[in-house]
Amino acid sequence: MRLFEAYNSHSARLTLLALLSASTLYCFYKSLRLKRHALLFPTTNPNSSSRGKLFFVSQTGTSEILARRLLRLLTSCDLSFDLVHPKDYEPEDLSKETLVLIVASTWEDGNPPPDAGFFSNWLAESADDFRVGSMLLSRCKFAVFGVGSRSYGAAFNAVARGFSKRMRKLGGLQVLPVEEGDVDAGDLDEVFDVWSRKLISVLKGGSVENGVFDGSMAVVESDAETIDGSEEDYDDDDDADRENGAEGSIVDLEDIAGKGPSRKTKTMTTSSGTINGEKEMVTPVIRASLEKQGYKIIGSHSGVKICRWTKSQLRGRGGCYKHSFYGIESHRCMEATPSLACANKCVFCWRHHTNPVGKSWRWKMDDPLEIVNSAIDLHTKMIRQMKGVPGVKAERLSEGLSPRHCALSLVGEPIMYPEINSLIEELHRRRISTFLVTNAQFPEKIKELKPVTQLYVSVDAATKDSLKAIDRPLFGDFWERFVDSLKALREKQQRTVYRLTLVKGWNTEEIDAYFNLFSIGKPDFVEIKGVTYCGSSATSKLTMENVPWHADVKAFSEALALKSKGEYEVACEHVHSCCVLLAKSDKFKVNNQWFTWIDYEKFHDLVASGRPFNSKDYMAATPSWAVYGAEEGGFDPGQSRYRKERHHRPKTTD
Repeated sequence: MRLFEAYNSHSARLTLLALLSASTLYCFYKSLRLKRHALLFPTTNPNSSSRGKLFFVSQTGTSEILARRLLRLLTSCDLSFDLVHPKDYEPEDLSKETLVLIVASTWEDGNPPPDAGFFSNWLAESADDFRVGSMLLSRCKFAVFGVGSRSYGAAFNAVARGFSKRMRKLGGLQVLPVEEGDVDAGDLDEVFDVWSRKLISVLKGGSVENGVFDGSMAVVESDAETIDGSEEDYDDDDDADRENGAEGSIVDLEDIAGKGPSRKTKTMTTSSGTINGEKEMVTPVIRASLEKQGYKIIGSHSGVKICRWTKSQLRGRGGCYKHSFYGIESHRCMEATPSLACANKCVFCWRHHTNPVGKSWRWKMDDPLEIVNSAIDLHTKMIRQMKGVPGVKAERLSEGLSPRHCALSLVGEPIMYPEINSLIEELHRRRISTFLVTNAQFPEKIKELKPVTQLYVSVDAATKDSLKAIDRPLFGDFWERFVDSLKALREKQQRTVYRLTLVKGWNTEEIDAYFNLFSIGKPDFVEIKGVTYCGSSATSKLTMENVPWHADVKAFSEALALKSKGEYEVACEHVHSCCVLLAKSDKFKVNNQWFTWIDYEKFHDLVASGRPFNSKDYMAATPSWAVYGAEEGGFDPGQSRYRKERHHRPKTTD
């Protein structure tokens, strides 16, 4: 009756008609949306064998880890997918697929990892082949997540973008815009999880139109987690911060990843490591990983760690090879760096690539005095923790609390730190000697460097191709930078060293090429050391087969010395470290006596004087036990040799 009475009112009648029309239109709109989604994602019969395909394109394991995590999420939401490695898949079968998800990393020069080369090439060739046509993947809906590094510029996530472009060209329907994850932004896990939730919601009833996500169509609850639609913007060009969730993030830096610029900064600390709008080098994720490895992080970009040889000499069990070659007191040596970032991703990196990488300094910068103070403070705290350890001698423990040497070679590229000269001066002011190692990618920095006690350049390979394969540098002009760094080293008046790391099967056959590099940098010394195997790592393919024996290192060193025709001679060795030293005989061999050791007090006096000086001005005699061929093999007889017991499983016979 009330409805009838209202209908008799002209104004009320118009209002009611309007409401009914709006309701009808909304129902019609919802019906269209449901039909559209039904066409895009037809309901799968539980008894059907039709399953989606989830591909991972990975070199070091990160993309695979992400894909496996997504697979678990899909399964928990009753979405059936097969996890597929491209090398095990026939690309022509893509035309039969109805739903494809890809998690893809970018490897060298914007290319996919080798195992995905055939798959990628097939897509590229098919997309450009007019005979194939643009309807090959017309039945296929797909989404792509990229894993890469912004430091590679245009190559950043090139593989993921390429897959997307070619699959669309072949008629595939992309259900989500490509998400480009940056491994060094510190929020890869968060970005991937956001993308995964959007993907699940789309597959369950949501949609993305014009780059904007609409999750109003579905709310999905699963045993794993509750996933609901989000109304946040989703745009390929939007680099919005993702906050929180840093705990448990993946820190295996994927596929020679670079240190990319930050996402949009905020005036607060985020999981990307941003403070007051200024990007920090060490994100919370990277910090947690390095601290787990025993590093003490200083400020936002520096670190210190106690060396096992420091512990060894505190217990009177021998020092490192630098003790044998140069007279370093290992128990008084502090291993540190003012820059945890590096411009290379070497295959033998003993930090397993958990440190940041970058081509220039783009981060918040800490004061050099604060770095030195904190480094000494943290180092001495670690020394104090050795008190009470069996074998630690009270006298050496007391000496260890006053570090006299600083090895600026812990990890990363110390020379990148803009205030490196101020930091070195502060160390010298405290009469702490400096051994600085650079990876030969910053020649201008070498030129600007003030005197250090001993300056190293890592010479990891002798040819352009092998250097690229071993160091995996970020710079495109890495070889030119390498050669210019050697030239800059030649101009230094203080002690200079080439440091060669031999990797069996990679660079041990390049004797002639190595010798040709000697004339460029004219180093005082050449350290030749076998690569240290640091256990299995997703970021390195090295095995124990790549580790040379000491006999191999000796043979290589002797061959190099022979090539020099007397300019360099084999001077010292440290058998335990599988290391040999070549030295310039006209400089450091006086009356048939080697002078490879350093008079550290004289060095500090020379620095304080402000007068020019050279490497011969602070050399000291090498003890007989450290000389090449001595029966001690470089082991200080004043120490007590300690041999670990090896308990091997007995061999079984059939």
